[in-house]
Amino acid sequence: MEQFVPSQVFWHILFHNNFMVKFSERLKELRLAKGLSRAELSRRLGVTLRSISYWETGQRECDFATLLKLAAVLDCTTDYLLGATDY
Repeated sequence: MEQFVPSQVFWHILFHNNFMVKFSERLKELRLAKGLSRAELSRRLGVTLRSISYWETGQRECDFATLLKLAAVLDCTTDYLLGATDY
């Protein structure tokens, strides 16, 4: 019987999807905990309101510089935002 060996593409998709789910959930959770609207967060980051919406729904991902700004504004680590840690 042949053994299934996941391809590199499979692992990329799996990791990417898990990352996007964690990121979008945590972004929204932290934004709401800080009492920020999407509009207020977008103003603080200098991005469009649509960008925040895309990130929170997992349709798009932010760039590295914006990830750093998000962590600073939301008072958390980038690791937490990305789902690498639970604190």
